[in-house]
Amino acid sequence: MPLESETHLSESLRTHPRASLVCPVRGCSGTLIWESSQAICPQGHRFDRAKSGYCNLLQVQERKAKRPGDSKAAVQARRRSLARGLGVALRDALIARVEAWALSAETLVLDAGCGEGYFLEALCSRFGCEGWGVDISTAAIEAAARAYPIARWVVANADRPMPFAAGCFDLITSITARKNPLEFRRLLAPGGHLLMAVAHEDDQRELRGALFGELPDSDRAGATVTAFESLFDLEDEQVVCSRAVLDPMGLKDLLLGSYRGERFSAQEGLAELRTLEVTLSYRLLSFRPR
Repeated sequence: MPLESETHLSESLRTHPRASLVCPVRGCSGTLIWESSQAICPQGHRFDRAKSGYCNLLQVQERKAKRPGDSKAAVQARRRSLARGLGVALRDALIARVEAWALSAETLVLDAGCGEGYFLEALCSRFGCEGWGVDISTAAIEAAARAYPIARWVVANADRPMPFAAGCFDLITSITARKNPLEFRRLLAPGGHLLMAVAHEDDQRELRGALFGELPDSDRAGATVTAFESLFDLEDEQVVCSRAVLDPMGLKDLLLGSYRGERFSAQEGLAELRTLEVTLSYRLLSFRPR
């Protein structure tokens, strides 16, 4: 989309009064006003918005960190995988699960570790709700803002206190991404929902077996439930599974878009592979705050 159109779409967004964006400057915590070209607090702290519409609220020390979050190459690989339809099954399962909660245009949704924005955009488009995506990767947020101006995109660290006031959000999602129990509990409004997707034990088992000779993956769902059990009750759990036949380029993108792609041995093994049918499997966990 042309940059002149991006600026117009960014200006057209009007945030819900309850979506209180908080200034991240230490000792400030003033409410940031989300303007067309910047976010500004009463103390005069200003954060420019990019032409694509996102705002970078990382502090100086975090910006200096070596490549915080996903690289541009990893983001592009994941977008190509999504363009091949590899996210459809999980996207449809998310929409089906959320449908029972009767979201509306008054609903505020936070996607923590939102990546390139595919799943948050799907929820906003389907339910008309206001969405906020947070990721530490500037490359990911830039891609999200360019592709999906329907939502608001912020570069911030979801492993730390996020720049929002307590009780802002009716729904928080974490799709194979960040897990921050204390912060999720702080940000959820009364009666809110937390929806998380984690890799199932047999996710990408064929690819892992071919490259690493690995047995089934660890029980991420069990570990997640344990990590959240002091603050949340598990409401519902389901397995979302699909299969895809991928050529060498598709396999390369699938690998590069995951943390496993950083292994040198993975790149070596990938050169030996041709077409492979791969299982994509997730556990979808729905929580309510205690």
